[in-house]
Amino acid sequence: MNVLVTGGAGYIGSHAVKWLRAAGHRTVVLDNLSRGHRSAVPRDVRLVELDVADTERVSALLTEEGIECVMHFAAFASVGESVSEPLKYYTNNTSGTLGLLRAMQAARVQRLVFSSTCATYGEPERTPITEDTPQSPVNPYGASKLLSERMIRDYAAATPEFSCAMLRYFNVAGCAVDGSLGEIHDPETHLIPVILQAARGNKKPITIFGDDYATPDGTCIRDYIHVEDLVRAHIAVMQALSAGQTRVYNLGIGRGYSVKDIIDAARVVTQGTFKVNVGPRRPGDPAVLFADASKIRKEVGWQPEHTDIAEIIESAWRWFRAH
Repeated sequence: MNVLVTGGAGYIGSHAVKWLRAAGHRTVVLDNLSRGHRSAVPRDVRLVELDVADTERVSALLTEEGIECVMHFAAFASVGESVSEPLKYYTNNTSGTLGLLRAMQAARVQRLVFSSTCATYGEPERTPITEDTPQSPVNPYGASKLLSERMIRDYAAATPEFSCAMLRYFNVAGCAVDGSLGEIHDPETHLIPVILQAARGNKKPITIFGDDYATPDGTCIRDYIHVEDLVRAHIAVMQALSAGQTRVYNLGIGRGYSVKDIIDAARVVTQGTFKVNVGPRRPGDPAVLFADASKIRKEVGWQPEHTDIAEIIESAWRWFRAH
């Protein structure tokens, strides 16, 4: 299958390209490189530096490359930044998705796998979170993704031949097990790479954003899914989609780890010493989020292979030490 990977020079998108190619699919990467990295794209994969909102040029690219499916990863994904700069998120995430849908409509591309998020659920009353949990985001990032989901649903309802999947995933972590790809953000905000940077000698202390949540140790609890498990799920769902279908799946391991759990595991993996401070809560951070991912296991046969947090951290540590 010919697959366009938007955001394919980013963390998750680059891992998706690697696994798509291993599965025998041909890939083209679209990325405006505002946060992606040219070096993350293999030299023999076409990289088009372009914004997804540029409908006319994206449509031409889809037609030129004979694209049969779009995997849409291109988005900003920092909760804190979305609170301070909400319009940036609605412009990039929501309007970007609208532009992409218009391009797909013009080029008659009828299959979409959309990178959504558990942030669309907000602060659910019960965990684990199922796909029918009410969606009530508490930050602009989650809201920007929920609006995108609604646009995709509405377009699918009006286009009988269009098939789509919305994959709501939890905290993505780890790096390619073979050490070939990693996680690079500037600035880095994700917990595990921040800890690993500190373990490699970055003297900045790690900040725990709140230790007074209603959790056993007072810190936020999240479901951490390994990036390679995540992209395997995207490929499995893409291959399972039939014309006219709309599918929604949670992606996670089905249990949560607290911030303190992550720090403790990282100390063991890295044998490192680093300073940890406690700061105020971040706006828009729910206390507990972890998935019920049984639906995708039953319907598609996917299940995570990496569920031990130390193993996930070790895969990232391997890459960080080499780079």
